[in-house]
Amino acid sequence: MTTAAPAAPVTPAAPAGRRRRLRGWPTTLLLAAVAGLSVAPFYWLVVAATHSDTEIFDWPPHLLPGSHLGENLRHLQDRVGIGRVVLNSLLVSGIQTVGALVVALLAGYAFAKFRFRGRTALFAVLLSTLVVPDQVMLVPLFKMMMSFGLLDSYQGLILPGLCVPFAIFLMRQALASMPDELLDAARVDGAGEIRVLFGVVVPVMRPVLAALGIFLFLGSWNNFVWPLIALRTPEMHTLPVALATLQGMKANTDYGLILAGTALSTLPMMVLFLVLQRQFISGLLAGATKG
Repeated sequence: MTTAAPAAPVTPAAPAGRRRRLRGWPTTLLLAAVAGLSVAPFYWLVVAATHSDTEIFDWPPHLLPGSHLGENLRHLQDRVGIGRVVLNSLLVSGIQTVGALVVALLAGYAFAKFRFRGRTALFAVLLSTLVVPDQVMLVPLFKMMMSFGLLDSYQGLILPGLCVPFAIFLMRQALASMPDELLDAARVDGAGEIRVLFGVVVPVMRPVLAALGIFLFLGSWNNFVWPLIALRTPEMHTLPVALATLQGMKANTDYGLILAGTALSTLPMMVLFLVLQRQFISGLLAGATKG
């Protein structure tokens, strides 16, 4: 009768796992410190918006929310009509973002999937506009809008932002990686170009469109120079222009009002990012794993 060999002792894996966790603590602490430094200015902005102008400059500073947020918002409404101003910004930024996405999608699809004479030269001209500063175009743009009679109007604010060369370039690069066989299969099934574009291309490009839409909305929402030049009526002011006018209303600037308006201006971007965060991250990582 043979006896079974004794089983080999099992070495516990706990010490090795514990050592790996300990080695990761410095990186975790460093990332936590960087995250804290990044969030601290925004936290102070929100806290300061709930305090009065005099309390903002107290020392030591107030690190907990105060009780003046409602008062600051009421004063904002009295001074600049903050409700109307926010609606103006939402209207202009929303229409401009959707229009710029449609233009970028159509132009990028044409540059990526169609062969026509002068395509390369036209795309090179488009890329060359990326190096032209926006400030150089202010005077020609002002004269153009004045000749069209579009100054001090929503159309004059929206139209210049519908064609964004960077958005067209990004869409062209994203669509160039889409297999032509996928489009050809839809055409063989009898789909027209419009159906191919909105039935095949748009669903595939949804993450890229979401990421691009956030960037376009952010740029339009924070646009200050062109609305300042093009608008004359205070009731049509966008949020950045309205907040800038608060500094000239009295000798001592009320920073409580300005910080309350600034905190309010961050809400649409936060909501938009929270709604589209999954598509936004997918759009940023699109193509990163392709080899």
